Amino acid sequence: MIEDKNPQRTSIAQLGEFGLIDHLTKNFEITQSSTLKGIGDDAAVLDFKEKKVVVSTDLLIEGVHFDLAYVPLKHLGYKSVVVNVSDICAMNAKPTQITVSIAVSNRFPLEALEELYEGIERAAKEYKIDVIGGDTTSSQKGLIISITAFGEADENEIVYRNGAKQTDLLVVTGDIGAAYMGLQVLEREKQVFKVNPNSQPDLDAYTYLIERQLKPEARTDVRTLLHALEINPTAMIDISDGLSSEIMHLCKQSGVGCNLYEDKLPIDPQFISTCEEFNIDSTTVAINGGEDYELLFTISIQDFDKIKGNPNFTIIGHMTQESEGIHLITRANTKIPLKARGWDAISE
Repeated sequence: MIEDKNPQRTSIAQLGEFGLIDHLTKNFEITQSSTLKGIGDDAAVLDFKEKKVVVSTDLLIEGVHFDLAYVPLKHLGYKSVVVNVSDICAMNAKPTQITVSIAVSNRFPLEALEELYEGIERAAKEYKIDVIGGDTTSSQKGLIISITAFGEADENEIVYRNGAKQTDLLVVTGDIGAAYMGLQVLEREKQVFKVNPNSQPDLDAYTYLIERQLKPEARTDVRTLLHALEINPTAMIDISDGLSSEIMHLCKQSGVGCNLYEDKLPIDPQFISTCEEFNIDSTTVAINGGEDYELLFTISIQDFDKIKGNPNFTIIGHMTQESEGIHLITRANTKIPLKARGWDAISE
């Protein structure tokens, strides 16, 4: 197949703001009964009746949160939805709607925004959420994406960060660290490309890591899994900034300490081999990497028998008295104070 060296580029100025909105959102379908009015009026109208509403907003900025040198726009659109849906999942709520706002410079033609919105549309279908509004405006440089997510839950279902108790077990879903190593692989290949633009990267050995970075998935299944096990988490947070940072958030807001066990950390074999290749300590990456979008939560020690051996969850530690502090217990049984070295949106 011959590659089109001169792809069509339609200036978004030709459509105007409202024409652009109509064009980009024409394929979004309404699937939630709580959506009374979506896109097309001054505001969306939602009806949650006796349910409680949870709301979360995230901002993604080119050059800070993503690099279009190796992030396809379709993947970026998908991921921008995931990071917000994950916040709703972290409240033990069901995601139902999102609004999408973008600021875009004139270097982006209409076709580029179509790719971005194709990813958003695919994520909306995957998670069965409605796109109900947003805004578009111009940017002096680069691309900015802001998504607000809405969800619903019964009041007794909602889980906050401040409910962990002493002796509670610390549990994580999936595996951790892979997204960070996927980013390291992509950054390395970008540098190689700069030196030799004709080089073709062989990424077969890093497929899982790159997928975890470019196309993460929100854990919408966890709410159902926990309900089936008759487990009510005492505190919960999603792992966006790194496991160590999230543990410290839970401890601070719950007024407890924590012992995290190095030998219990769930890590993928591809992650381990890539850490060795990069000469990076796998534990350091696993607890500080971030962008895994797994869920970290605490449960009563009485629920141990319900969750032990379940392939979806790993018990990685337990909560202690606040005065005992927050520690990593190494494989050599050494107690090391845990420090947050994960992502900081302000200092980075």
